[in-house]
Amino acid sequence: MHLGIGNFHRAHQAIYADDCLAAGQLDWGIIGASLRSSETRDALAPQDNLYTIVGHQDEQTSLRIVGSIGHILVAPEGPAQLLKALVDPRIRIVTLTVTEKGYTTDLASRTLLKDHPDVRHDLEHVAAPRSVVGFLAEAIARRRERSVRPFTVLSCDNLPANGDTVRKILLEFTAGRDTDLEHYIRDEVAFPSSMVDRIVPATTDEVRAEVSRKSGLRDAWPVMTEPYTQWVIEEQFPAGRPDWARSGALFVGNVAPYEHMKLRLLNGAHSAIAAIGRVAGLETVDKAIGHPAIRTFIEGYWTEAGATVSRELNPGAYTRKLLERFANPALGHRTEQIATDASQKVPQRILTPLRELRAKGLPNAHLVFAVAAWIRSCAGYDDSGKAFSLNDPTLTTWRGMPDQALCSAEETTSAFMSNSSVFGDELPRDIPFVHSVASALQIFRENGAVAAIAALSQNRI
Repeated sequence: MHLGIGNFHRAHQAIYADDCLAAGQLDWGIIGASLRSSETRDALAPQDNLYTIVGHQDEQTSLRIVGSIGHILVAPEGPAQLLKALVDPRIRIVTLTVTEKGYTTDLASRTLLKDHPDVRHDLEHVAAPRSVVGFLAEAIARRRERSVRPFTVLSCDNLPANGDTVRKILLEFTAGRDTDLEHYIRDEVAFPSSMVDRIVPATTDEVRAEVSRKSGLRDAWPVMTEPYTQWVIEEQFPAGRPDWARSGALFVGNVAPYEHMKLRLLNGAHSAIAAIGRVAGLETVDKAIGHPAIRTFIEGYWTEAGATVSRELNPGAYTRKLLERFANPALGHRTEQIATDASQKVPQRILTPLRELRAKGLPNAHLVFAVAAWIRSCAGYDDSGKAFSLNDPTLTTWRGMPDQALCSAEETTSAFMSNSSVFGDELPRDIPFVHSVASALQIFRENGAVAAIAALSQNRI
């Protein structure tokens, strides 16, 4: 069972499953579920849940039809139906790509948002859950009652120690519901951590038209991606697993070093590029990284963030490959897409390595500027004054959001530092850090995004 049947899953885990099927391993397949919208189900059901993967690298295009998803459920239409499927003994693994906000978690402290409306609802209405933790808890409870072996819970989202994080919040949730269930989950359910890596832009009408033109088939929802893919997984599957290694998945005892490298170098740089690009009026990653000042800034960012990554994984080679991937013009990966829900991403992508650098007294100016760039982007307009949508519900409903057109850089920074769900409690007390962010924000305001980062890179600040 996969919860969160979006583009990334269909370009990543579903491909690994499809490779297993193609090799004759026919005892594994995928039931997908959406926790919010029927959009994916409605698009794929008329075509038997088949869809096209469009691989793009420069001028080369490849098409592949994927058939590993057998059925798609929509939770809001029938939570009982999804629970029934989760309790089925044939379900031995539940994978998740529900994005950072789907875990109803304060990512700065890795604690459950107990006041979240969905969490409160699920504690009161256990048979009709809405949230990930609600569905997992009720499904595990029913399996235990029926003496059905628990499934393995495998998060494939960009969370630090995602397996441990999901386990922790599920235990918090069940502690408020049933302590016996909490103890059962603690003792019997496996939560391996994993790291996933593949760039998957949003599907456009141009991609649909390309598939139709090149294949002669109409596909309501193809998925475009790059050739590169990576999946590193901790080997904890008491109920068994498919042979994902056939497609190159790497099984390890500890995924943390790989996770750190990907979150801090790829995802952190992506978030920095998204903020700078939006303020500079650059709509795609390839256009942004193609700008000499932004490329130089990102290389400086990688030098600093790379100091928090295991040298054994060769972060230099990894970032050189990232430059090629980011520069791929065929993907058209939009900065707007990457900036979605940025307030949920900045804590683990940028602030976590920044804390480590500051604690060790290591250079961190580029990460500070990335924080300032994100704050500047939250003003909702670019350097030319053109407005853009933030698409960050958690941030836009935050009551402390300042009007950057009226507040000074110091006032704006102070307001953002009060948002503990992003900055936690420690960083706002680091006065030199707060002053550095405010100073960088003022430079962004006075010079514009590109000139600001160019000044930093040229040691003019």
